[in-house]
Amino acid sequence: MGGIALAASLLGSIALNFVLYNVATQYYRQLNATHLDPLGLNVSFPDREKSVKLPSNKPKVVFFGDSRAAAWQEPEGFDNSIFINRGIGSQTTTQVAQRYDEHIAPLKPDILVVQVGVNDLKTIPLFPNRKKRIIEDCKANIDRILRDARSQNTVVILSTIFPVGELPIARRLFWSSEVDRAIKEVNEFIVSLAAEDVRIFDTKSILANENGIVQPEYSLDFLHLNDRGYEALNRELSLLLREIERGNG
Repeated sequence: MGGIALAASLLGSIALNFVLYNVATQYYRQLNATHLDPLGLNVSFPDREKSVKLPSNKPKVVFFGDSRAAAWQEPEGFDNSIFINRGIGSQTTTQVAQRYDEHIAPLKPDILVVQVGVNDLKTIPLFPNRKKRIIEDCKANIDRILRDARSQNTVVILSTIFPVGELPIARRLFWSSEVDRAIKEVNEFIVSLAAEDVRIFDTKSILANENGIVQPEYSLDFLHLNDRGYEALNRELSLLLREIERGNG
């Protein structure tokens, strides 16, 4: 029995080390990619060709933010609108805000759907002494995006930071309850920004279960949604887009 337990422990240790190695490799690649292109200005978007020649008579809706925004597909039933995606994976609010002039301003969107913040706040366990500054910078960058959008008379659909999924073992070394509290604080700030030209899109009420985490049927992994999750979001987003259309009609 002792030998079996030892073998099981050894296999478990090997498996955990393999997972941690893959996580470390992923972050190392992301770090070096960021060194080469800090703002992601050289990213090639799949819909770039579509956005080069935009008809002026159709409303433009642009998704903007991090990987959660990048994975957000357009809702069905909006044939008279043009949907463009300018989300980039792993980006913080600083990176997203600083590329507005390059990636968003030339498009002159009528509506900007924004999903950002989690990549800032998930760094808190790594830099606990900088927690307050990380949260303040996150809020300031979101505010900057709104100011830039307002300068173009763009209506913003400002999404609250998506809830996360079930915490996996590999993430436990890099996550803490402080991140959850920070997400709650920033989401409260987001809600406070509601205005006639800033519509708040509460994602937690759509995605989360009674424990406050993403429902399993909507979860791709700890931080990301699957297609069903985005379908659930789009059912509610469609209602909001229709409401904005009627208001502009």
